[in-house]
Amino acid sequence: MNLVEELKWRNMLQDTTPGTEDQLQKEMTSAYIGFDPTADSLHIGNMVPIMLLTLLQKAGHKPIVLVGGATGRVGDPSGKKAERKLLSYQEIQHNLNCQKAQLERFLDFENGENKAELVNNYDWFKDMNFLDFIRDVGKHISVNYMMAKDSVKSRLEQGISFTEFSYQLVQGYDFYHLFQNNNCLLQMGGSDQWGNITTGTELIRRMTGKEAHALTAQLLTKSDGSKFGKSEGGNVWLDAKRTSPYKFYQYWLNIADEDAQKCIRFFSLREHSEIEDIEKQHAEAPHTRSLQNALAEEMTIRVHSEEDLARAKQASNILFGKSTAEDLRALDSEQFLEVFDGVPQSSVSKELLTEGLEALFVQSGFLPSNSELRRALKENSLSINKTKIGDNHTCTDSDLLNGQYLLLQRGKKSYFILNFS
Repeated sequence: MNLVEELKWRNMLQDTTPGTEDQLQKEMTSAYIGFDPTADSLHIGNMVPIMLLTLLQKAGHKPIVLVGGATGRVGDPSGKKAERKLLSYQEIQHNLNCQKAQLERFLDFENGENKAELVNNYDWFKDMNFLDFIRDVGKHISVNYMMAKDSVKSRLEQGISFTEFSYQLVQGYDFYHLFQNNNCLLQMGGSDQWGNITTGTELIRRMTGKEAHALTAQLLTKSDGSKFGKSEGGNVWLDAKRTSPYKFYQYWLNIADEDAQKCIRFFSLREHSEIEDIEKQHAEAPHTRSLQNALAEEMTIRVHSEEDLARAKQASNILFGKSTAEDLRALDSEQFLEVFDGVPQSSVSKELLTEGLEALFVQSGFLPSNSELRRALKENSLSINKTKIGDNHTCTDSDLLNGQYLLLQRGKKSYFILNFS
């Protein structure tokens, strides 16, 4: 695989320094991307750099994953309007451990000459003297050069601390260290990292007289211009405890067509011909949402598992497709509340359970009146826990889902939850 051509086909490539493609064609090349430990989980916005490393390894090159134990203590100003909150050493170490476990799902750290390598820049910064750094490293990069970077210029009006101003020099030294000690000839990242990365190539040139390379991918934004990887609830995380597999699956199902067209090429590991077939199917019948379904399935398996995909599909079918009371009972309390997120709820006492349909449907607030209840019964449009009911229906404790909930329904789309807590 020619990595540069592959990235062009995927519409991912933004910028490269001269000679980058020749270097990648000439020999197996080590390349790195840095991840700063700002949270204890990566999110789907991080999938762009993860895909860069994945495709690099598939092309026969060696990925180096740098976790920023040192740079995480500084904070990257790129793309930020204000200073980052500084984390404690303990928070950073915890976040690093969590992110490492996630990255191991996507890259092969065990096999072959080009197996992935994980490094932590705290290892070479922890014993470095500040005066030595500004003398031996800082003298090679002028303030004028650093001020010209977009990550700095965009912050001049609001103000930028010396801490964040120095970030590009610290990251540049990372590249220099890996160039000298790990034979790393290429740094990759998102297009917002171009300034930081080229500071590294310039530092290497001035300190060694040798050439290093840079490659960036386009930043992925939604069709409405907002940041990719965000939902109404915030970031869509790779950690199942932060974003459940069901919500993760639903995120991909619900992205706009224009976004799905970008994402299928950015993220799918299918063969080109299969991706093009899916694109064609979607173009011919957009209502089938072929792109969204393909993305939702593949990404849920890669980030979570096939079992999680099956459960997410089952949960989705309960809400949007034909399902039974048995399907409903298969959900635990957390899954049940996720599936019916946003459905009106009423907390009621256990006594209401045995007081008849008027109490369940009208006194609870689901239906406005007894006459509306009678009309719905006549229409045969009422269900409890996905089972149609008649006017003589009664409920007992055994009907409660997870010992706590009843799901009331009128027609196909009108739901109401009774919480017998």
